[in-house]
Amino acid sequence: MLSEKTIQIVKDITAVVAANAETITRRFYERMFQGNPEVKAFFNQAHQHSGGQQKALAGAICAYFTHIDRPAVLMPAVELIAHKHCSLGIKAEHYPIVGKHLLDAIKDVLGDAATDEIIGAVAEAYGFLADIFIGREGKIYEEQRSMPGGWNGYRTFVVDRKVPENEVVTSFYLKPDDEEPLPPFKPGQYITVQFDHPNTPTSPRNYSLSDRTGEQHYRISVKREGRLVHDAPDGLISTHLHDEIEVGHRIKVGPPCGEFTMDPEESINKPIVFIAGGIGITPLLSMAKSKVHADPRASICLIQAARNSKAHTFANEIRDLARVAANMQVRVLYDTPCPGDVADGMCDDTGFVTTEYLCKWTPYTDAEFYFCGPPPFMTQIRASLRELGVDDSRIRYEFFGPLQELEQESVAAPISI
Repeated sequence: MLSEKTIQIVKDITAVVAANAETITRRFYERMFQGNPEVKAFFNQAHQHSGGQQKALAGAICAYFTHIDRPAVLMPAVELIAHKHCSLGIKAEHYPIVGKHLLDAIKDVLGDAATDEIIGAVAEAYGFLADIFIGREGKIYEEQRSMPGGWNGYRTFVVDRKVPENEVVTSFYLKPDDEEPLPPFKPGQYITVQFDHPNTPTSPRNYSLSDRTGEQHYRISVKREGRLVHDAPDGLISTHLHDEIEVGHRIKVGPPCGEFTMDPEESINKPIVFIAGGIGITPLLSMAKSKVHADPRASICLIQAARNSKAHTFANEIRDLARVAANMQVRVLYDTPCPGDVADGMCDDTGFVTTEYLCKWTPYTDAEFYFCGPPPFMTQIRASLRELGVDDSRIRYEFFGPLQELEQESVAAPISI
């Protein structure tokens, strides 16, 4: 446990650290990439160029310092980050590297205000948190390794099928090159994909598994990203997957990770509501398919928001699923429908998912809610559910991209490398 003296020192410096947090994290990454360039492979460089990673880490530091005397508050975020670390292969030996450069960055930014006593307290606080991560991550690695067909690190998979889902999303069906069994995964989890890329030596990316658990393949469904962030294309890897990776190609795959999951075998007496925005449908479809397979009579409501028919992913697959499910309702909204979309019955409604819409179409008084999509969508859904009085115990969600706050008063995740 942390000493009372350390807790008090950390609480005393929280305000000054918060005022300089992003400056500290920018300096931290500069120092770490220069002093230990080998760790650069763990980071999505588009997020580095955009400043998203620096901002997320700044929020994480402030959250940890603020709750230094109440670490239990941060445990849900610890679980999320621990899975992310395991997906990238981060090990115990990486934590001293992070700690060294973080302390040096604080010294650089705060100058003489960073006394030996303060640095000692921050070092103790960091070590305490690092031990929590190392312990949890060790258990996750063991769980992955001990499952039938399980593994740690990367395993070679072959692209068995490549299926365009619409103009911007393509699904890749992956099978193990060694033809050995696949371990089951929890619906909602993701895998890490890595392959050689001409413009980046290592390029790990997390992609949600979009098919039900128990199949003889893993399926990821990847949206082509086209934005440029300074000199780092945000869609570098997704474009490579779409344009260069074909059936028969081999890629390296990490084992399933992630805590945004559901147990399809669990018997619950509540309806389940899935709310998807854009490519956020991928983990939710895995959940819905797995639940219907386990219990065809489960009460399910799926609301899918998309731009229009050209960007509508899994339209036919979801319709087919609803046909075999005894109690599944599907509602599709387009916010910018193409000519003919409404007349052709491609969507049920136009506009956005609002509080009024959720009130009308979901059993919000007792349902379990799962939602995923881009940050503005997520913020709106969370605010609407709160307005409807849905308790946090009935809400699960996941962001794509670097971790960020869902709302201003949210607790950010603890320090993540």
